[in-house]
Amino acid sequence: MNENTSEKLGTLVSDGGGETVNVYIWDMDETLILLRSLLNGTYAESFNGSKDVKRGIEIGEMWEKHILNISDDSFFYEQIEDCNEPFIDSLRQYDDGKDLSQYDFKQDDFTTPSDDLSKRKLAYRHRAVAQKYEKGLRPLIDSETMSVLDELYHVTDEYTERWLSSARAFLEQCSCVKGESNDGTSSIDQSSKDIHILVTSGALIPSLVKCLLFRLDTFIRHENVYSSIDVGKLQCFKWIKERFNNPSFRFCAIGDGWEECAAAQAMQWPFVKIDLQPESSHRFPGVTPKTVSYYFAAVYENSDADTNKE
Repeated sequence: MNENTSEKLGTLVSDGGGETVNVYIWDMDETLILLRSLLNGTYAESFNGSKDVKRGIEIGEMWEKHILNISDDSFFYEQIEDCNEPFIDSLRQYDDGKDLSQYDFKQDDFTTPSDDLSKRKLAYRHRAVAQKYEKGLRPLIDSETMSVLDELYHVTDEYTERWLSSARAFLEQCSCVKGESNDGTSSIDQSSKDIHILVTSGALIPSLVKCLLFRLDTFIRHENVYSSIDVGKLQCFKWIKERFNNPSFRFCAIGDGWEECAAAQAMQWPFVKIDLQPESSHRFPGVTPKTVSYYFAAVYENSDADTNKE
């Protein structure tokens, strides 16, 4: 990986001190969260009449409204909707580090990037988005809206048989969460080695907002969210492998779609296919770190054995 590529991909992590590091590459919709299947009714329909399809659609539409409102109001989405980038640091080389505390994003004549100046303006927006993301949702909305979102989260979790809280529990178990910090948010044990990365077919900005709204930002940092719309999931997987290119790192992709399955096969990574069907063990609740450990073992321990034979 050359120096420019390294800069674009962000700071490389440490080598883990020789300890094994599990890198989980997650899909978003119908994997860590449910949204698309609520909106089109397929989640409810999988229960063969015991779920209210209309209620699921209403819940999905409420989430969609909040995602778009926060994307537009706080994350410049109305301005940069047509400028989707595969990850938040992709334009870092154009960012001159200017102090943005007094910068007027509404009056800088931003247009679709076609030259270095317009790319710098987009890079400023990406830096501001990253800073807001790392501060969490609370500074972006009022207490009334926060209460509405809290209630919507609990209603959704109940409707989906604890899908959201079970997926989040998986992340907590891997990340060694240490209670709550002073601002009311969970804090991560920095000695935890496992890494969670999101590769989604959604646009970058709304995907970051989804992480905030669905309480995933504690576990997934802004630089670990990738949008595959324009480049495909295989390219994103290759970038991830490039970032964490060390024998200590083991990779596993988890998702519900054919594209991440094909990309994982191309990378020779284990793949866990998530299934919406109520009787499936490969859904939330159901999938646990122990479940995924079998997939890691099947690929990496067999690989080690083959190496030793040689």
